[in-house]
Amino acid sequence: MFIQQLRKLFLIVVILASILLTYLWYEDYSFASNPLSKNIQNKIYKKHQELRVLTYRHFNIKRVFPIIVSDQLDSSKFGMAVYSKDRQINIYLNKNRFKENENYMIDDVMPHEYAHAIMFALGNFSNENNGHPKVWQDICKKLNGLRCDRFVNHKDILIEKTNIFK
Repeated sequence: MFIQQLRKLFLIVVILASILLTYLWYEDYSFASNPLSKNIQNKIYKKHQELRVLTYRHFNIKRVFPIIVSDQLDSSKFGMAVYSKDRQINIYLNKNRFKENENYMIDDVMPHEYAHAIMFALGNFSNENNGHPKVWQDICKKLNGLRCDRFVNHKDILIEKTNIFK
């Protein structure tokens, strides 16, 4: 009798685990196969507009730096500003990182990369501190960057995700 109950319990656990795994697979597939939600796209657009205003106000730069959300960036990168040979400056954001923490991407990564774009526009290609000199930090702060650090702090991402008392 006990063994039959144990088998039923095991079967129930296996069925529930299978359902959960299927759901998680579908969520990952759905995210990977579709563009970011309209809500996230709107947040990116609003932040981009804010950054453009701050760029003009503080640096008198009217230039628009296109923001491109891509799933082709290396998984270790949250974003990157790219200066091309034809003097085009683009900002790339890692689409997959939005799944981890969209607020971090918008409030931290966007000003971070925009600060790099402004440095390029001003002709400052300094490699000091791996492209994050004091000048860059000052620019980032003027763009209302929350944390103008050189590298991503993974604790910031996790703490915000696990904060249930917001």
